[in-house]
Amino acid sequence: MLRVAAPTTRVGAALVLVVAVAVGLPLAGCDTSPEDTLSAEEGQAMKLGDLLYNVQISRFLNPDDDEDRAYLAGQPPPPKNRFYLGVFMQVENQGEVAHEVPTDFTVADTAGTEFDPVPSHSLFALELGGKVAANDQLPEPETTAASGPIQGAMVLFLIDRAAIQERPLTLDIPSSGGGVGEVELDI
Repeated sequence: MLRVAAPTTRVGAALVLVVAVAVGLPLAGCDTSPEDTLSAEEGQAMKLGDLLYNVQISRFLNPDDDEDRAYLAGQPPPPKNRFYLGVFMQVENQGEVAHEVPTDFTVADTAGTEFDPVPSHSLFALELGGKVAANDQLPEPETTAASGPIQGAMVLFLIDRAAIQERPLTLDIPSSGGGVGEVELDI
């Protein structure tokens, strides 16, 4: 019969704890949870009320690139010294009632300059002010955005060149409860 010594067991338990913390698994007895998180980094989920937001990727969009043209459908070329920024996310409603997607997302630079979303008619656009059904998500399955290479719905911004020097940029997401969630964008 093989016996495992107590120190190995402690090391194994410590390893499980480290892995759980690294991948963001909830642990019993911890004081933090997604509901308490009002800030996150790109790629981390953030819960505001019943809505769980996950910004998958943010990137500047090039109107001359074949893939980016679909994201920029109907947009004029950007003015001189301005750039289109696409913020792609999934929004999951974990509640029992439908919730409205905010219309007043903003991107801010470290100098405090804020940028509002640009209306978009792209098939990849997140419908600002639209509804997320109870226990559902956006983009909805089987849509262009859900089936696309990023698998997220886009919020489009027009950013000044100066903001690129004032990074990190953050996406501010208003909550129906009055708070604001902040996601640090990885660009």
